[in-house]
Amino acid sequence: MTPNLQVYQAFDRELIAEIPADDAGALERKLDIAARTFADRDGWLPAHRRMAILRRVSELLFENRDRFAMVIAREGGKPLTDAIIEVTRGIDGLVNAADELRNFGGKEIPMGLTAASANRWAFTTKEPIGVVAAISAFNHPLNLIIHQIAPAVAVGCPVIVKPAATTPISCIEIVKLFWEAGLDERWCQTFITEDNALAERLATDQRVAFMSFIGSAKVGWYLKSKLPPGTRCALEHGGAAPVIVDRSARVDAIVGTIVKGGYYHAGQVCVSVQRILVQNDILANFTEALATKVAGLHVGDPRLKETEVGPLILPRETERVASWIKEAIDAGAKQFGGGRLSETTLLPSVLLDPPADAKVSRLEVFGPLTCVYGYSDVDEAIRIANSLPYAFQASVFSSDIAIALKAARHLDAAAVLVNDHTAFRTDWMPFAGRRQSGYGVGGIPWTMEEMADDKMVVFNGVG
Repeated sequence: MTPNLQVYQAFDRELIAEIPADDAGALERKLDIAARTFADRDGWLPAHRRMAILRRVSELLFENRDRFAMVIAREGGKPLTDAIIEVTRGIDGLVNAADELRNFGGKEIPMGLTAASANRWAFTTKEPIGVVAAISAFNHPLNLIIHQIAPAVAVGCPVIVKPAATTPISCIEIVKLFWEAGLDERWCQTFITEDNALAERLATDQRVAFMSFIGSAKVGWYLKSKLPPGTRCALEHGGAAPVIVDRSARVDAIVGTIVKGGYYHAGQVCVSVQRILVQNDILANFTEALATKVAGLHVGDPRLKETEVGPLILPRETERVASWIKEAIDAGAKQFGGGRLSETTLLPSVLLDPPADAKVSRLEVFGPLTCVYGYSDVDEAIRIANSLPYAFQASVFSSDIAIALKAARHLDAAAVLVNDHTAFRTDWMPFAGRRQSGYGVGGIPWTMEEMADDKMVVFNGVG
């Protein structure tokens, strides 16, 4: 008998619920249901029906906004104010997926350009790629799920979604809303497990046509290597996002934005501000302003509306981040702030000049920490920013347009934010990591394209 999955509050480790977990038999049944659902082409849902379901789910989520926000705060540890924003984004994302169907179609392919192609008419149509296996992450336990389910439903793919074992309730509850909105359960199923072998079996089953994975690079690239021939995928990992602060930037005007980008959800964001490269002329002033702003952040129970920084997801993550900080301090970095509030809650801190070979300088911290480094000229800053095997989102703060444009051209990133922090995102923009940071393109309209195939139809006018 498969044991229940225990779900705890991230902040104080209080048990929230025990949820029945799926076993290998359940996985086989769900894969079989999804495969048979897709194989029945006469049973595919028409676009107007998919649009209506997505719009109805958005309405139901709006009606349940506060309930979902509290679930996110409890199981994921995201401060309630930010959890409400996450639900609001999810509501809009569902509408975005529905609206995108108005323009989601094929195109005419020119014929008659050669004698051999005369008297023909050709066009493409969009078809769902097939069964989608979606493996999600804890840090945005509702909105990430919506980013995986909504495009699949919009395009017409049966989807099986496996949430993070630490945050399954948000996923279970949003899937219930899809069912309540009229989507047959065959089209959207959950797979609840903390068994990594079963998760791998889901992702790599030959009946799966598309794997959507959000999580660690180590796991994502491993799963990609195990996919059957023809299976497509999208991987969203993370990085150590760089921010360049030019001497022309107004420190007092930008420090709040940088703090939000670095300490939002205690830094547990794949594009969280991590490496801040500051021109030497303003380094002391910037570091003092940053440390002062960080020291003023309200840290505590994420269920309270005044909380700005909550816990990390698990005690072991707290231990890991604390050990990385200690390593950097022992090697000569200067710390501002820091300390520990609870088993899972670190007080935010800033490190000045950690060594280039320290873990906090080389790896994704995923915790309430930013690192500040001085530089002499923008070429040096760009070189440092590009020195790691990650490339996701980067930013530059400057009032000098020439510096901003140079950084935008030369930073190795899928997106360069000018005078904004690296964690900025809208749900309709392309969102993609390069190199070790990911594969494929996220963002609801872009994911819909990834989950669809083009089919060409050619009419011969002779005969």
